Amino acid sequence: MDIIFIDDLRVSTLIGIYPREKAMPQTVEMSLQIGTSTASAGTSDEISDTIDYAAVVDRLRSELATQHFNLLEKLAEYVATLLLTEFGATWVRVSIAKLGMMRGVRRVGVVIERSRPA
Repeated sequence: MDIIFIDDLRVSTLIGIYPREKAMPQTVEMSLQIGTSTASAGTSDEISDTIDYAAVVDRLRSELATQHFNLLEKLAEYVATLLLTEFGATWVRVSIAKLGMMRGVRRVGVVIERSRPA
């Protein structure tokens, strides 16, 4: 399996359980590893034969701009499911972090791995 990766993507979304978090979008940082075969694209040199990382970024930015999630875990599941079902990934690792949420802590977050059902 090959991996397409997107590191340190910053996206604005409503995330959190506190009233201020439900009212004001926050920037979250996410890194994605997307498992797929890139053999066809390596032969054809055509974007249609792989997962277009620009399309992934555009889709995530537009989707997350209109959503609210209480927990980072739910957001990570949402992203993983989107990559598996709509972009055809066979496996994903999704890392999502809130920035500067706690005094003396740079980032807090979650990392999940999911695979498409066999």
